[in-house]
Amino acid sequence: MPSKMPPPPPPAQPASLRQGPRPLPLHLAAASFTWTSSLAALPLLRNGLLALRPELAAAGSQLTAELVAAEPEALAGAVAREAQQRFASFLDAIATYRRHPFRRSATMVPVIWQEGTTRLLDYGGNGPPVLVVPSLINRAYILDLLPERSFMRFLAERGFRPFLVDWQVPGEAERHFDLADYVLGRLAGALDAVIEVCGPRSSPGVILVGYCMGGTLALGLAQHRASDLAGLALLATPWDFHAERVEQAELLAALLPGYEPVLGVLGELPIDMIQALFAALDPSLVLRKFLGFAGLDPASEKARQFVALEDWLNDGVPLAASVARECLGQWYGANATARGAWRLRGHAVLPQRIKTPSLAVIPDQDRIVPPGSALALAEVLPDCRVLRAPTGHIGMMSGGRAEAAVWRPFAEWALSCTAASRPIESKLKAKRRSS
Repeated sequence: MPSKMPPPPPPAQPASLRQGPRPLPLHLAAASFTWTSSLAALPLLRNGLLALRPELAAAGSQLTAELVAAEPEALAGAVAREAQQRFASFLDAIATYRRHPFRRSATMVPVIWQEGTTRLLDYGGNGPPVLVVPSLINRAYILDLLPERSFMRFLAERGFRPFLVDWQVPGEAERHFDLADYVLGRLAGALDAVIEVCGPRSSPGVILVGYCMGGTLALGLAQHRASDLAGLALLATPWDFHAERVEQAELLAALLPGYEPVLGVLGELPIDMIQALFAALDPSLVLRKFLGFAGLDPASEKARQFVALEDWLNDGVPLAASVARECLGQWYGANATARGAWRLRGHAVLPQRIKTPSLAVIPDQDRIVPPGSALALAEVLPDCRVLRAPTGHIGMMSGGRAEAAVWRPFAEWALSCTAASRPIESKLKAKRRSS
């Protein structure tokens, strides 16, 4: 009797499709409206009734003359076909992105300290300690995106001992946090852990680095722990929220009452609502990005880098309710930071009191933190060097020009700080000496 054949192996499960770009319904609606509205705008443009920016007036007049000379029905048909073709390309690009085979390899970085959902990652290396603080609303791995695009690994290779704060998704405790809990609680604990690991009293102070919102948080910590720091680096750090685009800032604050039911029920501002706020800063950005991606070979290195960055953008983190209220209401709405009214447990955060040597890196092409907002902070810090970078907000950490424009100048500045810094004098060590 023939032996029973083993059952065939189950078919391989395809990789799950990505969710992005998030929030997908918003981006699809924006694309549809953008291109279907072209036909509606055509008669206005033909009759010179469409308002254009002053710098486009001459080109607009030339275009109007050409439109008037064209046969109306043929022109309308051509516009409709072009709109359909662009929308189809946009949809194809999204489909290509969502099924792209690239998946970021999760590198194992030692966790040397954890409290709640906040972790501290140790990237090794020998040399002065550097504590890097990312934004609360984005994953920390933008600073270690790919092996060839890693600020953290660059620092380890350049003679530093870099540590990265990894906030992760707020847990039950963190959903009740305000900014003071993050700055004076979690960040202070991470700083203590760095000092504990890096050891002897003769070692130089810590270089504290904050990226975007992480820079604003780092500034608050620097005011309370100046004696532990050799330097403070602020990378695209917002401060004067009304320095540029004040109407945009006030609009974000005006949305807060409408978010209150969500904040009250969930205890957090969901990531898709945060992503919608960012989309409002540049509504056509996702359209331009994905139309550019549509022209790439999916197997190319450029396509791989696009997918890696887009995955990070879509892998955001919710914001605790009280933190969302502070950021939207106090920072964007009331501009409390620049007015000296932002307080952490009753103490005003006043950069003019921070004597620690500082570096402000300001990307010239930043659409998220306007250069004027970050420059306002650099101008009131007593000992601040300004570095203008020919990059964008995200490109300064992950773009092809990041190393030359930002990382290397930062490393040179940090080494100069540690060479002249005084020894670490932490509260933790003071307690030990007295015990």
